[in-house]
Amino acid sequence: MFALVDCNNFYTSCERAFQPQYNNVPVAILSNNDGCFISRSDEAKKLGLPMAAPAFKYWQFCKEHQIKVFSSNYPLYGDMSTRVMNILHTFTPNMEVYSIDEAFLGFDGFKNHDFDAYGRKIQYTVQKSTGIPISIGIAPTKALSKVANKIAKKRRHETNGVFVIGSEGDRIHALKFTKIEWVWGIGHGNLKRVQTKNVKTAYDFTLLSDEWVKKQMGITGLRLKKDLEGKPTLDLDDDTRDKKAIATTRSFERTFSDIENIRERISTFAGSCAEKLRAQKSSCNMVMVFLRSDRHKKNDPQDRSGTVVTLPHATDSTLTITNHAVKAVEAIFKPGIKYKKAGVVVCGLVPTNARQLGLFQKENPKHDELMKAMDKLNNKLGSYKVKIGNQDLKRTWKMRQEHLSPRYTTRIDEIIVVK
Repeated sequence: MFALVDCNNFYTSCERAFQPQYNNVPVAILSNNDGCFISRSDEAKKLGLPMAAPAFKYWQFCKEHQIKVFSSNYPLYGDMSTRVMNILHTFTPNMEVYSIDEAFLGFDGFKNHDFDAYGRKIQYTVQKSTGIPISIGIAPTKALSKVANKIAKKRRHETNGVFVIGSEGDRIHALKFTKIEWVWGIGHGNLKRVQTKNVKTAYDFTLLSDEWVKKQMGITGLRLKKDLEGKPTLDLDDDTRDKKAIATTRSFERTFSDIENIRERISTFAGSCAEKLRAQKSSCNMVMVFLRSDRHKKNDPQDRSGTVVTLPHATDSTLTITNHAVKAVEAIFKPGIKYKKAGVVVCGLVPTNARQLGLFQKENPKHDELMKAMDKLNNKLGSYKVKIGNQDLKRTWKMRQEHLSPRYTTRIDEIIVVK
């Protein structure tokens, strides 16, 4: 059996865990730079606040309906996610962290178990320990656990947040309730394909022939169909595997039209990528850099430029990666453009202990010791305390956050004070 555990309205729940006066009050969370709404409480959804709505268009709406608005507090959300995942890991050693607020649990060896009672125990423990409400779907396969989780949320007044597909009758009933567009893995393209066969529910999808599904949707679509039929084909993924590319992209707190500010931002982004490379013991062979103007300002000149630099040798050095990234952004920068977003992506990753060295060019041997010293100090003092000279020493991520709540769990000077 598998379980999908999903935190309810995770970002808003994190805020409410430390500010319970906002329970049962409409709450909404803004994206980077307070640009648009990325999380809404059930109360805000009922009022009609759309997902991804631009903040400037709905600011008056929020005031009229007394919606409490917060800027994204990623240190708080990340720490609360870690706490939830650590608790879930105590219930089974088999776990796949699927996103910041979702995880699959595997229950191998749980024979003749009361999964409804076990699910409610998990739910109670997480909420009691963290204040975060969760929904749980339990079923014989991963895809069915997604379906069960959807029912647990859609019929919360009946399920109280836990739903188990424990029999063939449960499976058929659940699939007939589930619209095809709700099914995990049915994207826009596949949705159009199955609708040509008059498929409206997940149950209709399982009635299609294997041959048609494999031809139209490939082996992945066929595995999904088998999973929905109750035949496990999708196992838990190994979440310890290394990434194939690492990206750091950010929108600026305001537009920049000068190369100095953009050069500093790219340097910071490149440094972040290099640090992540070293954390997974990888090195990169290529660096991609891009710049984006503000597409919402239609009357301003627009630019979407990018370039890829092939490095002379694989490296994980912040100095080398930053040097090439800065030269790349200087080459694509256009004077007179107001840039709103930039990013650095390192790719062509190889294990650091097996990287191919250049015959005529190689890494400065002093870089390895310097990077080890930087990482050791940052781990001890806090991330990004030690930086290279062309980075802003006062701030790492420059974002507009006018409605930011305290970082209750990660900053000693912002913890809750009991009066």
